[in-house]
Amino acid sequence: MTPFTRLESVAAPLLRDNIDTDLIIRVEPLFNGVPRGELGPYCFESLRYRPDGTEDPDFVFNQLATRQARILLAGANFGCGSSREGAVWALLALGVRCVIAPSFGDIFYGNCFQNGLLPVRLPRADVESLAAQARNHPGVPMTVDLRQCFVAGADGARIGFDIQAQRREALLEGLDPIAQTLKRKHLIDDFQRHDALRRPWIHHLPFTPKEST
Repeated sequence: MTPFTRLESVAAPLLRDNIDTDLIIRVEPLFNGVPRGELGPYCFESLRYRPDGTEDPDFVFNQLATRQARILLAGANFGCGSSREGAVWALLALGVRCVIAPSFGDIFYGNCFQNGLLPVRLPRADVESLAAQARNHPGVPMTVDLRQCFVAGADGARIGFDIQAQRREALLEGLDPIAQTLKRKHLIDDFQRHDALRRPWIHHLPFTPKEST
């Protein structure tokens, strides 16, 4: 994963509660084998495009000031619904690296950390304040600093946020769950060596496949 340390970008306000994973990405592109990195055009598809396929100019990611936004300001319970990991892939392919919301769907929240997207929980009043600053100061970047755990809007005021230490470390270093495990490979190897001395029979059992019935 690409490490996440400090992000400076304009922010896209989409303060709609209960945006589910199906609204973020429909299942068809995932079933049709669209590669992860090419899911961007399908992200928020039903909101971004009109029935004739043209862009809806009212949608925030179709507007000039926020088309390249890497920070999404969202409503409560963002990413609820199914456990579709493709929702995180689609947001990343769109260019989003951080979603700030009052709350998240639990599975979506976990999927973010496994793929290098930072979900930040802030009180609704703070999210609404940041959204107002983004609207009133178009083009002025917002800062998300994971090292010091703060968000700063156009007014420069820092808003602190909490994040579980292990997840923060993984994002800072760009480690997915497998890479996190491999960081402790020396401990795993030590355990296996000592276990082989304590229980050698376990490590030398012949493998006998079971007969099908």
